[in-house]
Amino acid sequence: MSTLLDARDRAATGTPGPCPVITSRRLVLRPHRLEDADAVAQSLSDYAVAGMLARIPQPYHREDALDWLQLHLSGASTEWALAITTGDDVHIGVVGLEQRGSDWNLGYWLNRFYWGKGIMTEAVGAAVDRFLRRMPGIEIHSGVFVDNPASLRIQQKLGFTITGCGDLFNLSRNAMVPHVETKLRPEDFRRP
Repeated sequence: MSTLLDARDRAATGTPGPCPVITSRRLVLRPHRLEDADAVAQSLSDYAVAGMLARIPQPYHREDALDWLQLHLSGASTEWALAITTGDDVHIGVVGLEQRGSDWNLGYWLNRFYWGKGIMTEAVGAAVDRFLRRMPGIEIHSGVFVDNPASLRIQQKLGFTITGCGDLFNLSRNAMVPHVETKLRPEDFRRP
């Protein structure tokens, strides 16, 4: 009973609590550490990855990764920024849930060498499952650039539906890019 009350208290205050450690079949999702900076910088300096994300500058350097990590490690951020790691603690990507205004938004990226293996579906599914248990009744918003159909398939597998289309500025591309907006209602979530 206290777990349900704790979840309701967190939902009422608008925060899911501290970033957890989540173990799935092949992965461990965990809070970031400063020593993740090299792996983050290596992945996000790859234009194939950064070009699918709205807010990543190019070139992307280790100092950019350290700035981002320090924000999350300082406690100034209430969002979850989960490091996706393999069983041997190799950092390969991120799943993030952040509040923008009154909406919670999902974002994620994966090092290109791990694409096409079902890893992101597993990671996003595990993170969303834990988030919804901590924040019952909360809808999650997300989206993809139209030239990223693999990311849209991940969201659709998990129960996200398309809510609209528009243009969104992409910092890496330095251009407005067509963007598909999505939303997940808690009752529509499908565990992978």
